[in-house]
Amino acid sequence: MNISHEEALEYHSKGRKGKIEVTATKPCITSRDLSLAYTPGVAEPCREIEKNTDDVYKYTAKGNLVGVVSNGTAVLGLGNIGPEAGKPVMEGKGVLFKRFADIDVFDIEVKSEDPKEIIRTVQLLEPTFGGINLEDIKAPECFEIEETLKETMNIPVFHDDQHGTAIISCAALINAVEISGKKMKDVRVIVSGAGAAAISCCKLYMRAGVKRENIYMFDSTGCITKDRNNLNKYKKLFAQEKGFDSLEDAFKGADVFVGLSIGGVVSKKMVASMAPNPIIFAMANPDPEIMYDDAVSVRKDLIMATGRSDFPNQVNNVLGFPFIFRGALDVRATAINEEMKMAATRALASLAKEKIPEMVQKAYGGEEFSFGREYIIPKPFDPRVLWYVAPAVAKAAIETGVAKIKEVDWDEYKDQLKERLGLSKEVIRVMINKAQKNPVRVVYPEGEEEKIIRAAQVAKRDNIAYPILLGNEEIIKDEIKRLGFDRNDFTIINPLNSDKREKYAVEFYNGRQRKGATLAESKTLMKKPNYFGSMMVKFDDADALISGLTTSYPNTIRPALQCIGVKDGINVVSGLYIIVAKKDVYFFADATVNINPTAEQLVDITLSAADTVKEFDIEPRIAMLSFSNFGSAPYPESVKVKNAVSMVKKLRPDLIVDGEMQADTAVMPEIIEKEYPFSDLKGRANVLIFPDLNAGNIAYKLMARIGQATVIGPILMGMRKPIHVLQKGATVDDIINMTAIAVVEAQAKKK
Repeated sequence: MNISHEEALEYHSKGRKGKIEVTATKPCITSRDLSLAYTPGVAEPCREIEKNTDDVYKYTAKGNLVGVVSNGTAVLGLGNIGPEAGKPVMEGKGVLFKRFADIDVFDIEVKSEDPKEIIRTVQLLEPTFGGINLEDIKAPECFEIEETLKETMNIPVFHDDQHGTAIISCAALINAVEISGKKMKDVRVIVSGAGAAAISCCKLYMRAGVKRENIYMFDSTGCITKDRNNLNKYKKLFAQEKGFDSLEDAFKGADVFVGLSIGGVVSKKMVASMAPNPIIFAMANPDPEIMYDDAVSVRKDLIMATGRSDFPNQVNNVLGFPFIFRGALDVRATAINEEMKMAATRALASLAKEKIPEMVQKAYGGEEFSFGREYIIPKPFDPRVLWYVAPAVAKAAIETGVAKIKEVDWDEYKDQLKERLGLSKEVIRVMINKAQKNPVRVVYPEGEEEKIIRAAQVAKRDNIAYPILLGNEEIIKDEIKRLGFDRNDFTIINPLNSDKREKYAVEFYNGRQRKGATLAESKTLMKKPNYFGSMMVKFDDADALISGLTTSYPNTIRPALQCIGVKDGINVVSGLYIIVAKKDVYFFADATVNINPTAEQLVDITLSAADTVKEFDIEPRIAMLSFSNFGSAPYPESVKVKNAVSMVKKLRPDLIVDGEMQADTAVMPEIIEKEYPFSDLKGRANVLIFPDLNAGNIAYKLMARIGQATVIGPILMGMRKPIHVLQKGATVDDIINMTAIAVVEAQAKKK
């Protein structure tokens, strides 16, 4: 995926600077809260920890806190750029820990290249952290640092540059060797690169069955042999009595090539000279030792992996470190030992052989894959990695005696891991992946706006939609040029000089001549982008419309209603907001259109919301809200909701729906379990139907501003064709998300 220089800088700098923040997990609102959080209440856990140091895990965040430590001497493909320049990478590491395993991180950049200073710094931090992830520290110093810290500290220490790549690639190697019909003990392995990752990989490969005498390692000088006098103690482990004169010679008849060096060092000729069913792991980034297309062009029997996401079999460290630390932290391991690393390796290898569930296929645009040459390791966005790898690591820690927690209910632990992942928050990714299966044409009436152009460019680049921009062609072209985008990514139409304006005006007039429209007025309206764009959708010249960035809600929705109208069987158009709050997702309806809906209109809103939520691959659990709980306050306002509930249940007995009920009853299952066990709603409601616009509008805005929830929408429901209205001042991400939603709706209507 191509990311521009400007995009990357904006991502890291917009809003709150950087990518991470510290969030309190306990309330601190009242003076009583303050007394509990700090003085005098904080003294009580302090006293308990003083009596029993292990209670620090009970009363503080230590057990879920990892320190990511670096001195910036070996950053990504950037080299020794220093601790400050390396900090964005360390923050990114924290984001991945949180996203994939719900682990909190403090990144620590140490201004020293002296191993002893780094060692002492980390040792002094042991009381703070549950584990230490060493990152981007150059070899050979990284070996000394990790070895010393593992020997002297009582918490897990893990150098991801070494062991992460080793674990992922070893899992891939186990499966690749099996597919090739060979055995680990028999394969000859050629390694380009002799740094931290290469040495750690080879050590793990030997644990998996590869023989040391079958490993030939090359550094910048050549093949590592015992007659060389420039080897450190780590390279000496892999020194052979007799080597090869060149990497090209070594390739002849080799079974496996492992590249952890630089791009372009392997030729097609070298690949062609390998043994039958060869295995190539070209893991240099961003340019592998040989490009995937070049390698497979000469060997159809090749099994290949790279570090890149645009080729099959990506060796990505994110498959390892979050889940290894998760398992280690959860049993309070004092170390991450070889058995734990091998447990992670075998868990990954095993998972690749499992049947791929639909949710994983959807995460990759509907791509179908199964165990074989092009799928030897799980995908990074496969959520099952968490509950495969973490328990395997935790079990190995217990079995090898490094875990302080000895007994675990493994079924319960697996459920806890799934809850940590917060799968419900993936709603937008689901829609984007669906959209990418079959992009459609989306028209943007505000095509001259920078945010619209930026969002449209991403939609085209990421294969979400084919954008159509309405407006002055010269203005739009100049803006596209200024932003550095490709003019060919966009279709540009100026309604003022379009040859379709006359046809649209006549059709609009024919539909509204008995509603006050004249032909002259209709022609004038077709000069306005919102009217012109709506008629494009009506005539199937576009499949969906996104507007509202610079105009009011009524001025955006009115043209769509007049041009397109509502779908058959629906009497009202309504709006749905997606509310993402921590690990939970809710859908609020209607919070945008209907001021005081009747019971019958509430039914339409509810059915529209239920069908829309299903498009996100989420089962709707619907609560129809009121100030009353099941008849506790029988006023006309609550009776209206009660009647609507009855009608919905009769029309759609397949839906999980109940009410009238108060908001806390809807979202706190324990209230229903204790007070209203007769309710059809079991568990937390995820679709909340508000009784009027006052309640819905107030609720979603409070969630956004006070509840600090992410609010996406509104999704306009009930239109005959996909028309969606942006909030005024929406961000580029908001526009992209709404585009994906519109595309998926258009796909469904085409079916």
